Amino acid sequence: MAVKLRLMRMGKKKQPTYRVVAADSRKARNGSFLEVVGFYNPRSEPSVIEIDNDKAVGWLRNGAQPTERVEKLLKISGAWDVFKGRPAEAAAVEDVPVEEAPAEIVEETVVAGSDAEGAAGDGAEEEE
Repeated sequence: MAVKLRLMRMGKKKQPTYRVVAADSRKARNGSFLEVVGFYNPRSEPSVIEIDNDKAVGWLRNGAQPTERVEKLLKISGAWDVFKGRPAEAAAVEDVPVEEAPAEIVEETVVAGSDAEGAAGDGAEEEE
């Protein structure tokens, strides 16, 4: 049996939510499935992605093929990196705080830059 990890549409008309499921590739989109792996809501801001990484990696190791969209969702959740044997770095990069220069240094640079421009402008006027 060819197993795929794919999206199963849920929700009301014009308001889709999706389940990430492991299903037989020959079955219909909303047909029977083997196991629910996660949930995806693209309409909320930011979109909600809840995937059980252990279940997803288990299915991938057993040969399940993800669809393009599910592969992107797995990359976001970190399950794809675990499956490929790479460390999950996506969350670590986002949590790193960005240090800003102290306001005093920025102000001194602006003041020094404006003085230099003023001195150059005065010199040009005197030559004329």
